Formats: sequence, C-alpha cells, structure tokens
Amino acid sequence: MEVQALESRTKRSENHIFSQWKLYLNLTKPKVVALMLLTALVGMSLATESSPPMVTSLLGMFGIGLMAGSAAAFNHLIDRRIDAIMARTNNRPLPSGALKASHVFLFALVIGVVGFVELYWLVNPLTAWLTFLSLLGYAAVYTLWLKRATPQNIVIAGIAGAMPPLLGWTAITNELHANAWLLVMIIFIWTPPHFWALAIHRKEEYAKADIPMLPVTHGVEYTKTSILLYTVLLALVCVLPVLTGMSGLVYLCLSSVLSAGFIYHAWQLKFNANEKSAIETFKFSIVHLMLLFVALLLDHYL
Repeated sequence: MEVQALESRTKRSENHIFSQWKLYLNLTKPKVVALMLLTALVGMSLATESSPPMVTSLLGMFGIGLMAGSAAAFNHLIDRRIDAIMARTNNRPLPSGALKASHVFLFALVIGVVGFVELYWLVNPLTAWLTFLSLLGYAAVYTLWLKRATPQNIVIAGIAGAMPPLLGWTAITNELHANAWLLVMIIFIWTPPHFWALAIHRKEEYAKADIPMLPVTHGVEYTKTSILLYTVLLALVCVLPVLTGMSGLVYLCLSSVLSAGFIYHAWQLKFNANEKSAIETFKFSIVHLMLLFVALLLDHYL
C-alpha cells in the first residue's frame, strides 16, 4: 500500500510539473515564435551563398527564440485584463488564474535576459540589440501604448514583428543589408491584412475590451476594403526579391500563386462573405507567409 501511495504521489507530482511546463510554454506563444524563427532562418540562409554556419545559426535561433518568447510572455502579463474579457484569450494562464503575475514577470525577464546575453556574447552585439529593440517595440510600444491608442496600432507596430529575417541576416553577417530590409518589408505589409481579418472575426470582443481595432473604429466594410488593398500591395512587394536579383523563377512562380490566393480570400471577404470568411482569411494568411518564406528558401538552394 505504501509503495502504491508513493507511486501515486510521484505520478501526481510529475503531472503537475508537466502541466506547469505547458503553461509556461504557452506564455511564449510557440506557434507564433516558430513562424518567426522560420523567417529568421530564411534571413540566415539568404545572407550567404552557401549554407550558413550551423553553430552560429543554432545560437542565433536560440537567442532570437528566447527573446521572442519573452516578448510574448510580457504581452500576456500586460494584457491580462483584456484577455480576461475576450473569449479567445480568457483561458490563458494569467486570466484563468493558473499562473501568478509575479511568476510570469520573472519568467519573461529571465528568458529575455538569457536570450540577450547569449546573442551578445555568442553571436554578435548588433543582433542582440536589434532583437532587444524588437522585444521593446512589441511588449512596450505596441502592447502598452499603441494597442490602446490608435486603430493604426498594428500598422505602426508591425515593424517589431517583421524584424526576424533581419535578425537572422545580421546573426550571420553582422551587418545590415538592403535585401534583409526587403524581407522585413514583406512581413510589415503582410501584418495588417493578417491581423485585421482576425479583428473582424473578433470585433465584438475588441469593442467590449475597449480596444480601438480598425473594425471597431471604422467599421467592418472599411476594414475589408483595407485588407483587399493591402493584399494587392503585398503581391507587388513580394515581386521585389525577383526584381532585385535576390530570388529567381522558383520563388516568382510560388509567390505569385500564394499572392493570388491571398487576394482571392480578401476579395471573397469583401464581396461574397459568410460568417467564416474572416477567420478563413486569417488562417490562409498564416499559410501564405509560411510558404512564401519556404519558397525563398527553396529558390535559394535549387
């Protein structure tokens, strides 16, 4: 009996540790960070004609990932009141009461500091400081100020989330390059239609939380038009890597198909919408960006 009781306590302890680990992992928004790291990897790869150094690449990805996770955790901390109001986020670790705010703050601070120190000493100071500025832009400028101040919040702050390809590039070369900024521009233009589609789907929740997202302040139809126009602009920007000689025919073909798909979803959202159109556009936008950067990678090595 004593052995069984001990085994039972051990199992409960292991389950508790595992559940706590999952909660802290969720704070880092792992799916978002994974997409960011993909774009950072593409930046690393395009920065050199051959394959980027493996050790430097792994160290760069690790540090960038830690600091991106730190920014996400700070976002959870700052937005916990809003998250408690919105159905999409009210089961997150803080509003659900699963984690304490002080523990989340300490976690975010520690992984952010570790990521910065690792990038500074083992990669290069330029990448460390640029990654820190991205963290600051997302966690402080966007979450604390812009998100609550203007319906153009995601447009202005989009530069912070668009930085990973540049961070990957500088991790390998220790220099800023126009081609890296071009990759940043693609994500910068992609961000508004991506996020506004979600904002349309969650309009009532944003209004309830008093967050001035574009559908709340300017209406759904205005936002749909803005999404459509941005997808057209994005299609044009996506051609620039070919025009500058950074990418070739493989990327051009694949990116053209992806751009047509995004424009199609935006057109359907504007002129033939149903209750699922907005969230379907949002989901496609994620696939669009992921495959677009895979196309850049394929073109570079084929």
